[in-house]
Amino acid sequence: MRAKSPASSPLHVEPAPGKAPKPAPRGRRGVLGRKGEDLAVEAFREAGLRVLERNWRCRAGEIDLIAEDGRGTTLVVCEVKTRRGEGFGRPAEAVTVRKQARLRLLASVFLSTQSRYWETVRFDVVAVSFGPEGLRVDHRPGAFV
Repeated sequence: MRAKSPASSPLHVEPAPGKAPKPAPRGRRGVLGRKGEDLAVEAFREAGLRVLERNWRCRAGEIDLIAEDGRGTTLVVCEVKTRRGEGFGRPAEAVTVRKQARLRLLASVFLSTQSRYWETVRFDVVAVSFGPEGLRVDHRPGAFV
């Protein structure tokens, strides 16, 4: 039986040729998501977190935000959910058990690419709502384990 090549593995991380700019969001949904991520970055900075990566990607998927606490001891992996209203439910409700499992896998892949060490890994959710009552940014530290 032939062994799989690393490139065919879902855990294989493509080497990043520098920091290529993220392509412009397509359509209204992309613009809305980007605005939500921008607001999440602001919330992180106000909470004393330092953003290390935005939209970190590998073959297994994407992490919206990766940050660390002010002491550099906790790695924060964050999913950002943005909605215009609650017709499809609240934004944080979209982070399903399946999505949580995917984020755990992605965090593991990210950590395997780093030469640094963090004492703790925390999973946060930032829910951004643009609704009739105005803008709401809800940062939920440690939303799941």
